[in-house]
Amino acid sequence: MASRLTAESRTRALAALESSQDSASELDVLVIGGGVTGAGIALDSVTRGLSTAIVESQDWSAGTSSWSSKLVHGGLRYLQMLDFSLVHEALTERDLLLKELAPHLVKPVPFLYPLEHRVWERAYVGAGIALYDTLASVAPGKRAMPLHRHLTRRQISRKFPDLAHEAAIGAVQYWDASVDDSRLVATLVRTAVDYGAHAASRTQVVELTKSSTGTVNGAVVVDLETGREITVRARHVINATGVWTEDTEALAGDEGGLHVLASKGIHIVVPRERIKGQVGLILQTEKSVLFIIPWSRYWIIGTTDTPWELDPVHPVATAADIDYVLDHANAVLAHPLTREDVIGTYAGLRPLLQPGTKEGTSSAKVSREHTVASPAPGLTVIAGGKLTTYRVMAKDAVDFAIGQRAHALPSVTHQIPLIGAVGLSAARRQARTWAQRYGWSPAMVDHLLHRYGSALRELVTLCEEDPGLAEPLEHAPAYLRAEIHYAVSHEGALHLEDLLVRRTRLVYEVADKGRAALEEIAGIAAPLLRWDDETRKREIESYRARADAEDAAAQAPDDEAAAEARGNAGDLTTLRPLRT
Repeated sequence: MASRLTAESRTRALAALESSQDSASELDVLVIGGGVTGAGIALDSVTRGLSTAIVESQDWSAGTSSWSSKLVHGGLRYLQMLDFSLVHEALTERDLLLKELAPHLVKPVPFLYPLEHRVWERAYVGAGIALYDTLASVAPGKRAMPLHRHLTRRQISRKFPDLAHEAAIGAVQYWDASVDDSRLVATLVRTAVDYGAHAASRTQVVELTKSSTGTVNGAVVVDLETGREITVRARHVINATGVWTEDTEALAGDEGGLHVLASKGIHIVVPRERIKGQVGLILQTEKSVLFIIPWSRYWIIGTTDTPWELDPVHPVATAADIDYVLDHANAVLAHPLTREDVIGTYAGLRPLLQPGTKEGTSSAKVSREHTVASPAPGLTVIAGGKLTTYRVMAKDAVDFAIGQRAHALPSVTHQIPLIGAVGLSAARRQARTWAQRYGWSPAMVDHLLHRYGSALRELVTLCEEDPGLAEPLEHAPAYLRAEIHYAVSHEGALHLEDLLVRRTRLVYEVADKGRAALEEIAGIAAPLLRWDDETRKREIESYRARADAEDAAAQAPDDEAAAEARGNAGDLTTLRPLRT
């Protein structure tokens, strides 16, 4: 059985951080940031045999890595820039995830690229997507995806009946993949812990420490659950904090580092039955790319690309953002969507890497997507990139941090399946028996296998111990009661927010943001987290305040008004001032 992420494992991780002050227990690598990049770095580092810890000031994936378009893709748009090596790299990583590393989490998805011009556009787009397929097929082994194909208008109408007749004279169908981004991050962290890493969420770095020679040699962290400060010693500190990169760099007291700007992207969520279609759509807009993505019981539609200069902890979708996405989707839909069709929205910030590095910074590897640099001895910074290539980014960051030792300790994450991947075929067969035993529908079984893979056996064990856990949540029947228990007992959820926003996605999957299910979910979590009645009440009130604030933000006309509305809710755990 794989290691668990729990409140108790977090306590043990904090104890390991504290004991690192002893030179005999000093960490090799301290990773700051628990998004997909930081989680990938922790797994890469620990599987090289390096003593490793990862800390995150919020919940795992709480920043950018829980608010993506849910796509694992090769970057079709980079072909327009003739960046073939970048596309090949991303496609190789996509196929590795699909075939070896996380086949339960990452799933193929067909997309249509609608064509408006009969001859030249079909030839131009068709050639580009053919090259996309070719770059993917260069990867070793059997193809992970079908080849593209050209479709007539009649064929389009069968695959996507709700595409407006005048929107396309034909289309090219190609394939990419989707993933629940938060589940990928949680699984990466848990896999790293299974190999020996120490992981502590809700643990904020407020200071970087230095030796007498000026080398960064650790950090001061605050356990935001208790307020306790811990000094950590580490031979290498890696900053993977995304849109907080420059804030974390500043803790070193040096002028060097990377420049990162935040760009907001929002998505809307629409019930699956509202749009008749079996495949996704990709559309070019004047500002960005618009995806209409089939996702579970819904469609996810987005995204936008606008500067964000406000609180990076709480980006929110405004009324203008939602209208923008609706307008562009409705330009190609036969039956236009309205605000009443939108059951959820979410917003995230892209960490856009700016060209060049600050003066005095040594830069090891620069690509169009990400850069690894050192603003101070002992401190490695990585920024940019995208979810698909997290593993390559992690490899580059650890290679740079450990320098010459990388030759003797090369990355092995290309052959490290994530928890739930090994034994997936057997679990799929066993799931038929479990479904009969507990009355699970085929849709529920697909849902469980997609989320947990072979680790579904661990949920079944919980159901065997308490058959009531095999029942769906009364007010959120797409999830089992066991999934809430498992999120606390195996996946490190500490608060109701963690359960409704990231372990499940009820915050945008149902129109009430999961409010109706709060009492039942809190009832499952409370004994596991040892909440008394007052704590349970506070958790419920805090989540309701958050949900109300986000609803208010979605009615606001601009970022400033929306951020003010969201800020009215506050947070259960407040970040501390940084000591620069």
